[in-house]
Amino acid sequence: MTTKIAWAIALVAIATLLIVGACATKNPNFNAARNHHTPDGFRNLHADKHPGGFWKWKRDQWRDGVPKKPEGGYHFPLRKPDTAYLAANRSDTTLTWIGHATLLLQIKGVNILTDPHFSERASPVDFAGPKRVVAAALTIEELPPIDVVVISHNHYDHLDAASVIQLNKRANGKTRFLVPLGIKKWFTARKIENVVEMDWWDEHSELGLNIAFTPMQHWSKRTLWDTNQALWGGWLFRAENFKFIFIADSGYSKDFAEIFSRYGAMDFAAVPIGHYEPRWFMKMQHANPPEALQMVQDLHATKAIGVHWGTFDDLTDESLYDPPKQLAAALSEAKLPSEKLAVMTHGETRKLSPH
Repeated sequence: MTTKIAWAIALVAIATLLIVGACATKNPNFNAARNHHTPDGFRNLHADKHPGGFWKWKRDQWRDGVPKKPEGGYHFPLRKPDTAYLAANRSDTTLTWIGHATLLLQIKGVNILTDPHFSERASPVDFAGPKRVVAAALTIEELPPIDVVVISHNHYDHLDAASVIQLNKRANGKTRFLVPLGIKKWFTARKIENVVEMDWWDEHSELGLNIAFTPMQHWSKRTLWDTNQALWGGWLFRAENFKFIFIADSGYSKDFAEIFSRYGAMDFAAVPIGHYEPRWFMKMQHANPPEALQMVQDLHATKAIGVHWGTFDDLTDESLYDPPKQLAAALSEAKLPSEKLAVMTHGETRKLSPH
């Protein structure tokens, strides 16, 4: 079965199932005093209306044969992390790229996992949809005990049901899940109870860390009828003398300058550099590498790494090899060193140096 036929079958099946269950819903978290709240859900603060045109984009892809893949497929290096070191580490501040937007962040002996995704596909079905070109650098069983999981939003490449269910089961419910407003009920339906739901600018203390939920410019959708009914955002972790921000998936906006105005300069940032073409459709929701570099500069981050690239195929139109090339060109044009916004190898662990 070709990828296109499989996708068509999947779309028809999903549409049939979801239309049957579709119903009008309201925002139970609506707060008229908050500008990003609407009676029906949530909205961005600085974006024009999304251009729409999803089906036009898909038609153009089929017509033009994009995304074009290299003959023989993609090949990215994969390092095997030092699992013994990660399990024993209680002092070093480290960052390990497991793939896409999944990071293992270790701060002050606290193990944090961002947008955990360990499945083969980023899809509601296991037989079609964006597929990994690089395996997850660690399995869930190989992870150290996870204290905190943060979810940026509910798209399938960021919120993977199988992964969060397995993480919760592995920890016997002790792992804390921090999620955007409107997503907790999804976790509760899967018997995951140790969940804290947060709005933009909310803060939460956990194991000596201050964790804030920040705006980013994106959207949410998991079914045919729930567009923007759950919030989306970034996660800022503050420990003594160290600030780290995780921006999983966002278009460029004034939000990043506003984060700096509230919290000051970041020591380290993880920002999205991939899945940005075609620009007419993706610009509002996905930054390209020059815009990601501008995010880093707006945040006044000392150093940063790029995420959200090089892991899943068929999410957008550009080659998976393009983001590092565009990033290198942007850094060169800005006369900035590569460590200002670097790319990591899948499975690489870096020690981050708090001031």
